[in-house]
Amino acid sequence: MDFNLTEEQKILQKTARDFLGAECPSAFVREMETDEKGYTSELWNKMAELGWMALVIPEEYEGVGGTLLDLTIMLEEMGGACLPGPFFPTAVSCLGIMEAGDEGQMKEFLPRIGAGELILTLALTEPLNTRYDPFLIATRAERKEDHYVINGTKLFVPDAHVADDFICVARTSGEPGSKEGITLFLVDSKSSGIQLTPMKTFAGDKQFEVVFDAVKVPEGNILGQLNQGGIHLEPILQKAAVCKCAEMVGGAQKVLDMATEYAKEREQFGRPIGSFQAVQHHCSNMLMDIEGGRFITYKAAWMLSRNIPCAKQVATAKAWVSEAYKRVAGLGHQVLGATGYMIEHDMTLYSRRAKLAEVAFGDANFHREAVAFELGL
Repeated sequence: MDFNLTEEQKILQKTARDFLGAECPSAFVREMETDEKGYTSELWNKMAELGWMALVIPEEYEGVGGTLLDLTIMLEEMGGACLPGPFFPTAVSCLGIMEAGDEGQMKEFLPRIGAGELILTLALTEPLNTRYDPFLIATRAERKEDHYVINGTKLFVPDAHVADDFICVARTSGEPGSKEGITLFLVDSKSSGIQLTPMKTFAGDKQFEVVFDAVKVPEGNILGQLNQGGIHLEPILQKAAVCKCAEMVGGAQKVLDMATEYAKEREQFGRPIGSFQAVQHHCSNMLMDIEGGRFITYKAAWMLSRNIPCAKQVATAKAWVSEAYKRVAGLGHQVLGATGYMIEHDMTLYSRRAKLAEVAFGDANFHREAVAFELGL
């Protein structure tokens, strides 16, 4: 059994690590937390030139032709750098178009996404979602002649203020909670009737309430089949969950790196604190959490890349990594002591993001229930 990355994947990993180390230092991350836009066009264009936006896009649509596993390798490095901006929601939306789009939609959107010309985001969560349920959709889309009219409210839509298009999950029949009757729509962000309200978050990322007030959408903007969006949504959200796991693993690895470096340098009672058993056990537990999370994340990504059914593996990964990242961040703070609790220290960048990532695309309890279902319980 070979767990090694291919030579191409090793090059991708090193290129991403070196580039982000130079272009996305922690000072830049902090600056973007208070910046209205939340990213710079300069960095975005550089990533596009490296082919990152086109990584998983098939070659026939002017992409690189990489796999989901390739994307998770890169997202792990992005998580380690706390990369700000709309790369993640655009990548998830790109996967959505590849999953459900017709030939015309893929020809229209994929080359422009790959070139860095389009930013997209997924409008999914609603006020009804007191806990994560992707099918608890009340936003309605009603047929009017040759178009649909969308009415409803979406919450926690990432980077909506800079998105060119939304993938809006709406209900065209049935009641909230049913997988049937859901339809995915590609919605131009400049459409009349769209209202954005910023939602302040713990990590300073850009999340928005998006209100769709009688927004007209052409019939040709349906992504996939009418009333069959639930079928398309499941694999899209599986891939999104694995991608989020990759980000979390990268962040957790950075926390461990900072903690071990500090433990080797900080002295107490005339010796490095890393020589004390309690600190050693903290760092060891962090490593075990990270290695387990990385393995199950890569396994799920590998299976998804090969279209192997893996609902159990995806749910296991998200359940484990969601809590593992929090544990690692908490232990990182303990190793650093008071220093780690200073807002000026980089440790706080990761602990804040660990909490937000925990609930993205379902928290640990949601995915434990999914694992139990896959076990027939």
